Amino acid sequence: MELSKPFHRKKIVVIFLACILIFSGLSARVAYLMVFRAAHYSELALDLHQRERKIKAKRGRILDRNGIVLADNQPVCTISVIHNQIRDPNAVIALLCSKLGMSEETVRKRVEKVSSIEKIKSNVDLETGEEIYRTGLDGIKVDEDYKRYYPYENLASKVIGFTGGDNQGILALESRYEEVLSGQEGLILEMTDARGVRLLDEGESRVEPVDGKDLYISLDANIQLYAQQLAEQVCLEKEAESVSILVLRPDNGEILAMADVPEYQLNDPFTLPEGQQEQLMTEKEKQEALNKMWRNACINDTYEPGSAFKVITAAAALENGVVREEDSFQCPGYIVVEGRKIRCAKVRGHGTENFVQGTMNSCNPVFVTVGLRMGADTFYQSMKQFGLLNRTGIDVPGEAGTIMHAQDQIGPVELATISFGQSFQITPIQLAATVSSLINGGTRITPHLGLYCEKTDGSERISVQKETEQKRILSEETSARLRSILFQVVENGGGKNGKVEGYQVGGKTATSETLPRGTGRYISSFLGFAPADDPKVLALCIIRNPQGVYYGGLVAAPVVRELFENILPYLDEIGYYEKNETINRN
Repeated sequence: MELSKPFHRKKIVVIFLACILIFSGLSARVAYLMVFRAAHYSELALDLHQRERKIKAKRGRILDRNGIVLADNQPVCTISVIHNQIRDPNAVIALLCSKLGMSEETVRKRVEKVSSIEKIKSNVDLETGEEIYRTGLDGIKVDEDYKRYYPYENLASKVIGFTGGDNQGILALESRYEEVLSGQEGLILEMTDARGVRLLDEGESRVEPVDGKDLYISLDANIQLYAQQLAEQVCLEKEAESVSILVLRPDNGEILAMADVPEYQLNDPFTLPEGQQEQLMTEKEKQEALNKMWRNACINDTYEPGSAFKVITAAAALENGVVREEDSFQCPGYIVVEGRKIRCAKVRGHGTENFVQGTMNSCNPVFVTVGLRMGADTFYQSMKQFGLLNRTGIDVPGEAGTIMHAQDQIGPVELATISFGQSFQITPIQLAATVSSLINGGTRITPHLGLYCEKTDGSERISVQKETEQKRILSEETSARLRSILFQVVENGGGKNGKVEGYQVGGKTATSETLPRGTGRYISSFLGFAPADDPKVLALCIIRNPQGVYYGGLVAAPVVRELFENILPYLDEIGYYEKNETINRN
């Protein structure tokens, strides 16, 4: 049956309306894209034809408190290739192999890789980079860059740390203050055609990098150098495994020196010391050896402090009123606690002595008695109050925490051994910071290295230390009594080898046997401060496994004495603490 004309007319109308709707929708979409999304698609088009190359920012320097540069930058080059611009691949490969000392296989793989830009080698010296640039071969890019350089090589290596191939901080201060030092990278922007070939007539635009800020730290390069030399000397003489020397200001926690020998070469941090056969090591063994070489025992490792901890026991006992300087004690050479005989260093005993004499003699029975008088709860709360159970908060990554018995696990024997510095472990920085806080009038300090950062032109200076409320952990009276006792230890007691002519010095010796007991391995140490009545500088020397004589008073105290003999006049000379103020003398 033949369809009517009205039917065809309706069909045409429907199709026409559908076309109108489709056209209207497309028109609306085009209008939306052109008006409202124009910026977005313009950006996409620009990204398609724009190639960017990063410009490294100059890393901020690290300087000591006197402005001596400890970490600097050397200008170098980064060599890259752009695949679509290479006209003679074999010539490019031959040139790069010759100038960069790389294998043909490695270079060819990177040159032939289809990518917008491929890095061949970084940290290339300027002369080599200029030679490559002058050849004029298409597809090779020579970009400015910087490499970290340490002018004093191994000075304070475990404090400063180093950077990786991308100039990013890896260890210690370089890592901790990465945000301050790194700056912001710049960009070189080039226009290319659809094939990725640069349009020479379009030129290039640059977004200049923002240099990192310089970081000023509390180390004094002269004190650090001398401390490190002393540590190396005693390490060699005593055939010790390692030696650490810490020097800090007990009033505010600024670290003046932190030597932990053997140190490593900052300009070559991935090479192990002589005598270690790298070629015979697996990758895992080599990495473990490197980690050990980089490790800072002052911060990352704990140890039994031995008799140096008696300073803290004495402070807690005096503050809690369980002992007075004139209290009398009897030392027959040992003390028995729950059937366990704990010996004194003097086998024959010290006889009758008061508390000051007991401290001067470093008498174990005296401190065991004092510890038991306090009781576990009071002693534990004192350690908590002093800050011993927390980390110090030093601004270097990887600080270890105190290893201590749980409070409910401290029985009479544990309390007795804790009282004279055994059966628990702390870090050297924790011991130095806590004793500093006890002798400075009783205010807890936070040891730190960072002082402030500033722009390279000196236009802006910003402190890198957070302001914290000073917490009182000991009364001024007890702090003064403690200083007086520790002065007697050096003046007339077991620390007399730490005495410095012309200066009042307080301090405490220590000798502790390492775990497991009975192996004949000891840690010798001496902690000293000056002047005794108003401490301005504190030093801690730790000698690990010295051969021959190992008593702290005989091997560690002379090291601190020699250190003080040199740095105390130096601090006087430069007016270190206050203008025209000298360190108090006798």
